[in-house]
Amino acid sequence: MVWFELVLAGLLEVIWAAGLKYSQGFTRLLPSVITVAGMIASFYFLAQAVRTLPLGTAYAVWTGIGAVGSVLFGMAVFGDPITPVRIIFLLCIVIGIAGLKFTA
Repeated sequence: MVWFELVLAGLLEVIWAAGLKYSQGFTRLLPSVITVAGMIASFYFLAQAVRTLPLGTAYAVWTGIGAVGSVLFGMAVFGDPITPVRIIFLLCIVIGIAGLKFTA
């Protein structure tokens, strides 16, 4: 269950990171509310996960999921560049996340 909470926290991080773009610097109300709610929920589930998991592992996995998810979202929705080098580095992050999970 703790890993589910951590993955959920990471996915919520993607939501609030994307929300930052949509909120246009917190000048649009609904995207701003969604962004702040995503932040609170993400931090809540991260806090639950660190009650059981080592802090360094949980934080690295949380930020890794957020980073990879945000990059993929940017590629899919905002037209961010998709290059072989970017994909290779994303895979490096995913391998690092998996390694931390399996050694925790």
